[in-house]
Amino acid sequence: MNISEVKELMAQFDASSLKEFSFKTVDGELAFSKNDHQLVQAQAPFPPVSTPTFVATPAVATTQEEDPEAAQAISKEETPAVAEGEEVPSPLVGVAYLASSPDKPAFVSVGDSVKKGQTLLIIEAMKVMNEIPAPRDGIVTEILVTNEEVVEFGQGLVRIK
Repeated sequence: MNISEVKELMAQFDASSLKEFSFKTVDGELAFSKNDHQLVQAQAPFPPVSTPTFVATPAVATTQEEDPEAAQAISKEETPAVAEGEEVPSPLVGVAYLASSPDKPAFVSVGDSVKKGQTLLIIEAMKVMNEIPAPRDGIVTEILVTNEEVVEFGQGLVRIK
């Protein structure tokens, strides 16, 4: 395709009501757009996930009669400690931010007293920053997400007592 053909296509595209046009040939590709958007460099939406490696170990049956201390230690390890309070669930899917910007302090931290409506964190969804308010007055007993973590709908964000 020579330059005069490209110019002719550009003039026809400009006069048309089309917003986008692309043309592919064996020699190359030509694309026009009237949309007012900036080109954004593509980034991976999620951090790479490492696959855990499992090593097979023989199972040893331990009963309380054989070794009561070992059985108690195993049962304590299996039950994780859960902080007191009510979980604040995520109202949408997005990326959680614990502070308004990287150089600012976190909105809340464990032990902070919060008032109803106070911002706990921000969830970015579709380039919109959504403030997540405290549902009631209380004390933050646990923060269940990390900064820039992808959160799902209904996932616990913060626990308030």
